[in-house]
Amino acid sequence: VQLQASGGGLVQTGGSLRLSCVASGKIFSINVMGWYRQAPGKQRELVAIITNGGKTTYGGSAKGRFTISRDGPKNEVLMEMNNLKPEDTGVYYCNALHAITNYWGQGTLVTVSS
Repeated sequence: VQLQASGGGLVQTGGSLRLSCVASGKIFSINVMGWYRQAPGKQRELVAIITNGGKTTYGGSAKGRFTISRDGPKNEVLMEMNNLKPEDTGVYYCNALHAITNYWGQGTLVTVSS
């Protein structure tokens, strides 16, 4: 499974961004896709994930501001990020759970200026 992420960038506090991740390869058994974030000097943390059935789970900081969705035919997961804050700054990694194996994309940098 290969994951291609895009959509990061520089935005001011209160702004919005949309991240995209497209999966290719052996995608048939991908059960869950989503996003994790790693801020400078911190551990990678859950932002949002979505199952094949559309069930979503959000990390605490994303609730109410971020929305994750999945386009099955395109094997794509999208995340709309609104009301961005400086603490949202970090590298966002796309993740796919394929059977029992986790796959990671290359990461896309999101910088929120104050």
